[in-house]
Amino acid sequence: MEYIKIDKQAYKIHFIKTDKFKKVKIRINFKEKTTKEKVVYRNMLSLVLLEATKKFNTRRLLDIECENLYNIGVGAGTSNSGNYHLLRFNTTFLNEKYTEKGMMEESFKFFLEFIFNPNVIDGKFESQTFNNAKNILKEDIESYADNPGRFAFSRIYEIMCPNSVIKYRSTGYIEDLEKVTEENLYEYYKELLTNNEIDIFIIGNIDVKQMEKIIADNFNIDSIKHEQLAHIVKQDDFRTEPRVIKENKNINQSILILGSKLKDITEFERKYVLVLYNYILGGSADSKLFKEVREKNSLCYSISSTHSGIANLEFISAGIDKENYDKAVELIKAEIKNMEDGNFTEEDINQAKITFLASLKEIEDTANGIINIYEAHEYLDYDLLEERAKKIEKVTKEDIINVSKKMYLDTIYLLEGDKKDA
Repeated sequence: MEYIKIDKQAYKIHFIKTDKFKKVKIRINFKEKTTKEKVVYRNMLSLVLLEATKKFNTRRLLDIECENLYNIGVGAGTSNSGNYHLLRFNTTFLNEKYTEKGMMEESFKFFLEFIFNPNVIDGKFESQTFNNAKNILKEDIESYADNPGRFAFSRIYEIMCPNSVIKYRSTGYIEDLEKVTEENLYEYYKELLTNNEIDIFIIGNIDVKQMEKIIADNFNIDSIKHEQLAHIVKQDDFRTEPRVIKENKNINQSILILGSKLKDITEFERKYVLVLYNYILGGSADSKLFKEVREKNSLCYSISSTHSGIANLEFISAGIDKENYDKAVELIKAEIKNMEDGNFTEEDINQAKITFLASLKEIEDTANGIINIYEAHEYLDYDLLEERAKKIEKVTKEDIINVSKKMYLDTIYLLEGDKKDA
């Protein structure tokens, strides 16, 4: 696998050359500093732009062209990435080695129709397309409250990081959606093309020079940009004692989350040590939390631990009956203390490493997984696969004990179910 990065100033191209796949996959990321109001605009664009283009303004026309291009696939989506918000456009199509000469450019030009040639009438997005997208996003925002786990995690982010962009929900908010119109969404769309940082990731068995020329001939953006800030969010305001916050909701099962902030974490700890820490503590059916809290004491329906490397946060979450709250918290705290005291074995560490290495092998099996690796390499300074495999082997028991002592329990949050069985 060969990686070639080309900085065009207006955008960066990331070529991942491999003969592993018959298809070519392209991902175009538009990224900008996250603001609460813009999250909704960007989610709207991910829906509106994929619905129709000026040239292919009906679903039938789009479907016909997709078939003509050997069932090309096109998609879009958004995600929070620390201090940044990403709007992603993706396409996958057969390499012209298996179709006919010129299909690479034809496929790419069709893909760009969605980005550069939207269905705009009289300076605004076509009304039916806009309204359909707005209704879809409204339903998604309103469904936040209907998913207890999703809601609970959004609340603990809001509680723990009230002054940080990472508290914003990925869907956006109804009050911001209500302000979006066909006109101001189009105005924002034009700003996005001009001001957003842009990365183009391409993976496949491609001629780099040929693809670079195709992009230059068709990707009509020339405004120069420079990365403004890091993706990683740093934490401050570390508590010596955690606060306890309980909220009620009409659900059967209560959701318990213990959230910690990570202080003075090194890059090696963020990328490798925390992965093994969480696997041993709560990352599998063999983990300490699963065995002690669920199997031995039957205090939860589910339990796991994970870290957000991009936000320097650690979470332990469990589905419990509310009457088991005190005992569950007591046992979870005891297992956290066991990690600090080194009450885990070398066999635990080895098993965690085996699982990590197996996950790397799975990543190599898909074009999307490989692009994710290179995206994380560029945005978060994560190592590439071969280097990851080497460095995970270097993690020691002492490393895991040390990182466990850098966690400051900030919030114990309970979304308490008060629904009565009929």
